[in-house]
Amino acid sequence: MTLQQEIVGNAMQMAVVTLRPGQTVYCEAGKFLFKTANVTMETRLSGPSGGGSAQGGASGAAAAGMGGLLRQAVGTAMQVGQRALAGESLAFQYFTAQGGEGTVGFAGVLPGEMRALELDGTRAWFAEKDAFVAAESTVEFGIAFQGGRTGMKGGEGFVLEKFTGRGTVIIAGAGNFIDLDPADFGGRIEVDTGCVVAFEEGIQYGVQRVGGLNRQGLMNAVFGGEGLSLATLEGSGRVILQSMTIEGLANALKKAQGGDKQGPTGGLFSTHSG
Repeated sequence: MTLQQEIVGNAMQMAVVTLRPGQTVYCEAGKFLFKTANVTMETRLSGPSGGGSAQGGASGAAAAGMGGLLRQAVGTAMQVGQRALAGESLAFQYFTAQGGEGTVGFAGVLPGEMRALELDGTRAWFAEKDAFVAAESTVEFGIAFQGGRTGMKGGEGFVLEKFTGRGTVIIAGAGNFIDLDPADFGGRIEVDTGCVVAFEEGIQYGVQRVGGLNRQGLMNAVFGGEGLSLATLEGSGRVILQSMTIEGLANALKKAQGGDKQGPTGGLFSTHSG
């Protein structure tokens, strides 16, 4: 069921969602802006489950007795543990319209665009950490670990947010967005690791070294501003990139305050501590 939403604004966009009576949307803690009085708000540690009916969990657990309650508690603890390891918010906020249509507003935390993705149940979507803003309760939020080797090389790529199920999910990033399909560019594109926002299941995500251990490779790493690695995206499917990186924004703000941490060369010699 598609979420009725409108993304408004330019440099710092927000999503205004219209909920039907009884419809629920959830967001990451800290992404909520405003709501109408007939929309209830509840904070929970657990994400939506079983296709998204968060309200149905209590009766199901009661029917299953103590075993069901224990499984529910263990499941919630595992979800919270995964999000804690990933550096994500530990809790979600749920909003439900009561007695008529209701309105809720959400936004990201950086100046930039937002995008509503429609999931049809056939393909998952993956997004960089902190990209998630809000989703219908029919959309499952999960954490995908890319593996130590890719993560250690790519920095941002170690932990990804994963969205499955059917419905609308809203994501946000920094700067402007561009949609690409690697299949239109010979099946592969190479991107600054901080510019990847989201991509469809079926896209192969990896990290490669910039150049070899030769003169040009060292020049790229030291003076090119990209460090030693680039993200690689291969296959056929939608890829969303952002024009601004969080590290670039942080360095620009520090420079404006008289504390430039990028260093004279950038790249490998950047002193940004994250």
